[in-house]
Amino acid sequence: MNRNLEEKKSEKGFSLIELIVVLVILGLLATVVAPRVYDKLMKGREEIAKIQIKELEGALQLYAFDMGRYPNSAEGLEALVRNVSNSSAWNGPYLSKKELPRDPWDEPYKYRCPGLHGDFDLFSTGPDGADGGDDDICNWK
Repeated sequence: MNRNLEEKKSEKGFSLIELIVVLVILGLLATVVAPRVYDKLMKGREEIAKIQIKELEGALQLYAFDMGRYPNSAEGLEALVRNVSNSSAWNGPYLSKKELPRDPWDEPYKYRCPGLHGDFDLFSTGPDGADGGDDDICNWK
């Protein structure tokens, strides 16, 4: 009988207070760590958009070399993957993939030619999805 009592004492679990303390500590850690992780995620998306814009700029340069001009706004970036002007000078596709990349927020990149800031404007509207503002990622900044 003594042995059963000793076994029950050694089988003790966590008390409710101990579980609450652990949950409070985990909650505090989450409130400190989550904003930092979110900021890193946003910075990572911005960097991906910058890299993709540079890749598209390079493809536009190759297109202009072959065609003697950049695609106009009506042709858009689609001219990098398809011969939209039915020109014999077109030597594409100018991107390694057969599809145009989308920005990290799953929106198409915006393209204007002639541009307001140079030969052409190429940009992502960023996380808010609205044209203009501090969060836009573009080829002229």
